[in-house]
Amino acid sequence: MLTEREEAYRVLLLWQKEGTFIKESGIPPFAMEVALGVCRRHLYLQYFIKSLVKRMPSVEVCTILEMGLFQMFFMDVPDYAAIDSCVELAKSANLGEGAVRLTNAVLRSARRSGAPALPSQRVRRVSIENSIPEWLVRRWFDVYGGDRAESIARSSLERPVEWIRVNLQKTSAPVLAEKIGITGASIMYDRFIEIPRDVGVKVLLALPEFSAGMFSFQNPSAYDVVKLLDAKPGMKVWDACAAPGGKSALMAEMDPTLSIYASDSSEFRLEKMKDLMDRLDLRNVNLECVDALDVDSTHFSSKFDRILLDVPCSNMGVIARRPESVYRLTPESIVELTKLQYGILERASEMLSQDGRLVYATCSPDPAETTQVINKFVKAHPEFVKVGDPVLPGSRDARFDGFFAQALERKKS
Repeated sequence: MLTEREEAYRVLLLWQKEGTFIKESGIPPFAMEVALGVCRRHLYLQYFIKSLVKRMPSVEVCTILEMGLFQMFFMDVPDYAAIDSCVELAKSANLGEGAVRLTNAVLRSARRSGAPALPSQRVRRVSIENSIPEWLVRRWFDVYGGDRAESIARSSLERPVEWIRVNLQKTSAPVLAEKIGITGASIMYDRFIEIPRDVGVKVLLALPEFSAGMFSFQNPSAYDVVKLLDAKPGMKVWDACAAPGGKSALMAEMDPTLSIYASDSSEFRLEKMKDLMDRLDLRNVNLECVDALDVDSTHFSSKFDRILLDVPCSNMGVIARRPESVYRLTPESIVELTKLQYGILERASEMLSQDGRLVYATCSPDPAETTQVINKFVKAHPEFVKVGDPVLPGSRDARFDGFFAQALERKKS
């Protein structure tokens, strides 16, 4: 059986070599804290290592060194415990005697020398200090200005607030909070309960109330997006990029008279959505594997009163929650994403009824993925108009995810 540090090491290697998501690994709390912490501060920790060695070692050794440095400088772990455990980890990973000696020497050197000085050039400093690729920091400087860009970069290192969404068809937020022992926690919109820092998500997952469908995990920003649809009882709604299903489930809980059609291009993700709907006992959500780019009017029996497009995006608004995402991005990938986003918006808009409303949403506030996509669409399709200002939940409450949502309707004849 692996130790928690061995679990963290294993998951970090899988992330770096295969692009897996750390949070989906299900590793124990200490291992998760180490793994996510190393991921969030990956560029800084690499910069730290480079200041201590003449040549960067293998990814395996670097990962162990990063784990050691993170525990020494960012956790309440005694230096001797961090160093000794990393030396033992290098041994148990069979990296060779040279790697074991190097691990010991580098971490002891770090203890003596302390953290390295950061670059004086501001963009470079912000990039290293907050582990955001330099090209992306420059982009943020250009878009938001230096001070705002630096604030966004700093926020990516913060541990995000976790929330549960109460299924009001089964119970109420105050009753559930008392039942599961988190009374006094913040409640938003009568259905979202802020999870205290000292309550582990795995503990909540093991509760009978979770199995009974009394709650799910979701950030309240989802409510702001769904509310923008302004869905009325009995309406036909299409959640066109629905997986993992949280917003479809929220709509179904809010109004069981809605006829919700939830689709996604991934069969695997739809299977997880089915499990979610079954656990919550939601019967007004129909699931189908459909690529929103490929549908046409012949696929549906009639058009939709409401359409939600939570399109694939860069995840720039949820980097703290999904720290892996920032290392996957390139300038080229953002260009490709905006093409995909526009294509989905254009195709889905054809399925909207004459008096319907479409909400375009992303978990990125970047203008290329948000206002520029919307403005391009409205210009190419003058029969559509923007309804009100965009919704930006994260700008109102730091505990909320950085979503963007804009409502669109056809012009009234």
